[in-house]
Amino acid sequence: MVPILSGRIQTRLFLLALVGGLVTALITPLLPGDPGYRATFAVLAAVAVLGVGWEVLYHGLMQFRWEKDWPSLFGLLTVLPEGALLWVLLRLDLVPGAHGATFAGFAVHFGVVWLVVWLVANGPMRVPFLRWRFRGGRIG
Repeated sequence: MVPILSGRIQTRLFLLALVGGLVTALITPLLPGDPGYRATFAVLAAVAVLGVGWEVLYHGLMQFRWEKDWPSLFGLLTVLPEGALLWVLLRLDLVPGAHGATFAGFAVHFGVVWLVVWLVANGPMRVPFLRWRFRGGRIG
Protein backbone atom coordinates (compact mmCIF):
# COMPACT_ATOMS: atom_id res chain seq x y z
CA MET A 1 0.00 0.00 0.00
CA VAL A 2 1.13 3.52 -0.75
CA PRO A 3 1.42 5.87 2.25
CA ILE A 4 -1.61 8.11 2.55
CA LEU A 5 -1.31 11.82 3.28
CA SER A 6 -1.95 11.55 7.02
CA GLY A 7 0.52 8.66 7.23
CA ARG A 8 3.18 10.64 5.39
CA ILE A 9 2.69 13.59 7.76
CA GLN A 10 2.82 11.33 10.83
CA THR A 11 5.97 9.64 9.58
CA ARG A 12 7.67 12.94 8.80
CA LEU A 13 6.86 14.45 12.20
CA PHE A 14 7.78 11.26 14.07
CA LEU A 15 11.15 10.93 12.34
CA LEU A 16 11.98 14.62 12.65
CA ALA A 17 11.15 14.59 16.36
CA LEU A 18 12.94 11.35 17.20
CA VAL A 19 15.78 10.99 14.71
CA GLY A 20 16.11 14.67 13.75
CA GLY A 21 16.10 15.72 17.40
CA LEU A 22 18.81 13.23 18.30
CA VAL A 23 20.99 14.14 15.30
CA THR A 24 20.53 17.86 16.01
CA ALA A 25 21.53 17.40 19.64
CA LEU A 26 24.66 15.50 18.60
CA ILE A 27 25.92 17.73 15.79
CA THR A 28 25.05 21.23 17.06
CA PRO A 29 28.35 21.68 18.96
CA LEU A 30 30.26 20.65 15.82
CA LEU A 31 28.56 23.02 13.37
CA PRO A 32 30.47 25.87 11.75
CA GLY A 33 29.60 29.29 13.11
CA ASP A 34 28.47 27.85 16.49
CA PRO A 35 24.73 28.57 16.03
CA GLY A 36 23.74 27.07 19.39
CA TYR A 37 20.97 24.67 20.33
CA ARG A 38 18.22 27.27 20.24
CA ALA A 39 18.90 28.11 16.59
CA THR A 40 19.32 24.52 15.41
CA PHE A 41 16.18 23.31 17.15
CA ALA A 42 14.29 26.34 15.76
CA VAL A 43 15.40 25.27 12.29
CA LEU A 44 14.31 21.69 13.03
CA ALA A 45 10.89 22.96 14.19
CA ALA A 46 10.59 25.06 11.02
CA VAL A 47 11.37 21.96 8.94
CA ALA A 48 8.56 20.13 10.74
CA VAL A 49 6.02 22.94 10.29
CA LEU A 50 6.90 23.53 6.65
CA GLY A 51 7.01 19.78 6.11
CA VAL A 52 3.26 19.48 6.60
CA GLY A 53 2.75 21.92 3.73
CA TRP A 54 5.31 20.11 1.60
CA GLU A 55 3.53 16.79 2.17
CA VAL A 56 0.25 18.32 0.97
CA LEU A 57 2.00 19.65 -2.15
CA TYR A 58 3.80 16.34 -2.81
CA HIS A 59 0.57 14.42 -2.31
CA GLY A 60 -1.12 16.56 -4.96
CA LEU A 61 1.77 16.06 -7.38
CA MET A 62 1.75 12.29 -6.78
CA GLN A 63 -1.84 12.10 -8.00
CA PHE A 64 -0.49 12.57 -11.53
CA ARG A 65 1.70 9.46 -11.23
CA TRP A 66 0.30 6.05 -12.13
CA GLU A 67 1.30 4.33 -8.87
CA LYS A 68 0.60 7.43 -6.74
CA ASP A 69 4.03 7.29 -5.08
CA TRP A 70 7.52 8.72 -5.59
CA PRO A 71 10.53 6.67 -6.48
CA SER A 72 12.82 6.71 -3.46
CA LEU A 73 15.34 8.95 -5.20
CA PHE A 74 12.67 11.66 -5.66
CA GLY A 75 12.16 11.62 -1.90
CA LEU A 76 15.87 12.22 -1.40
CA LEU A 77 16.00 15.03 -3.98
CA THR A 78 13.23 16.96 -2.25
CA VAL A 79 16.01 18.19 0.01
CA LEU A 80 16.80 20.85 -2.61
CA PRO A 81 13.52 22.83 -2.75
CA GLU A 82 12.84 22.35 0.96
CA GLY A 83 16.32 23.48 1.97
CA ALA A 84 16.24 26.45 -0.42
CA LEU A 85 12.88 27.67 0.91
CA LEU A 86 13.98 27.30 4.52
CA TRP A 87 17.23 29.18 3.83
CA VAL A 88 15.26 32.04 2.24
CA LEU A 89 12.97 32.15 5.29
CA LEU A 90 16.03 32.22 7.57
CA ARG A 91 17.60 35.07 5.59
CA LEU A 92 14.32 37.01 5.78
CA ASP A 93 14.37 36.43 9.57
CA LEU A 94 11.00 34.65 9.45
CA VAL A 95 12.04 31.68 11.60
CA PRO A 96 11.74 32.67 15.27
CA GLY A 97 14.73 31.71 17.39
CA ALA A 98 17.05 30.90 14.48
CA HIS A 99 19.20 34.03 14.72
CA GLY A 100 22.86 33.61 14.00
CA ALA A 101 22.54 30.71 11.56
CA THR A 102 25.27 30.85 8.92
CA PHE A 103 24.90 29.24 5.52
CA ALA A 104 27.63 26.70 6.28
CA GLY A 105 26.07 25.73 9.61
CA PHE A 106 22.60 25.56 8.10
CA ALA A 107 23.76 23.50 5.12
CA VAL A 108 25.59 20.97 7.28
CA HIS A 109 22.79 20.71 9.85
CA PHE A 110 19.95 20.52 7.33
CA GLY A 111 21.82 18.15 5.04
CA VAL A 112 22.91 15.73 7.77
CA VAL A 113 19.48 15.65 9.44
CA TRP A 114 17.76 15.21 6.08
CA LEU A 115 20.05 12.37 5.01
CA VAL A 116 19.82 10.50 8.31
CA VAL A 117 16.01 10.84 8.45
CA TRP A 118 15.72 9.68 4.83
CA LEU A 119 17.99 6.69 5.48
CA VAL A 120 16.06 5.68 8.60
CA ALA A 121 12.72 5.99 6.77
CA ASN A 122 13.96 3.81 3.93
CA GLY A 123 15.69 1.19 6.02
CA PRO A 124 15.77 0.63 9.78
CA MET A 125 12.30 2.07 10.39
CA ARG A 126 10.78 -0.89 8.61
CA VAL A 127 12.12 -3.26 11.27
CA PRO A 128 10.28 -2.04 14.42
CA PHE A 129 7.27 -0.91 12.36
CA LEU A 130 6.69 -4.01 10.25
CA ARG A 131 3.16 -3.02 9.22
CA TRP A 132 3.96 0.67 8.67
CA ARG A 133 3.64 0.46 4.88
CA PHE A 134 0.49 -1.66 5.07
CA ARG A 135 -1.23 0.90 7.29
CA GLY A 136 -0.76 3.70 4.78
CA GLY A 137 2.38 5.01 6.50
CA ARG A 138 0.63 5.66 9.80
CA ILE A 139 2.80 5.16 12.87
CA GLY A 140 0.10 4.25 15.40
